[in-house]
Amino acid sequence: MHRAKRCGAHTRTGKPCRSPAMENGRCRMHGGPSPGAPKGNKNAFKHGRYSAGAIARRRGISRLLAAMKDTTRQIIE
Repeated sequence: MHRAKRCGAHTRTGKPCRSPAMENGRCRMHGGPSPGAPKGNKNAFKHGRYSAGAIARRRGISRLLAAMKDTTRQIIE
């Protein structure tokens, strides 16, 4: 590891970075393995949490829970 090629970037003090370089000549902090976000929307995760159907389902469940709580409260009293 101590013989590895060093990163070619400079720190804020102007001294060269002492981290080992990757294939692109920079360390993981100054060059990173990723060139950026992929083009297009092919990696976007669609969950549907805020769709009209999902919202209606959650509201229905909330109404059922409220009705159950009212019923149990009436039984206890």
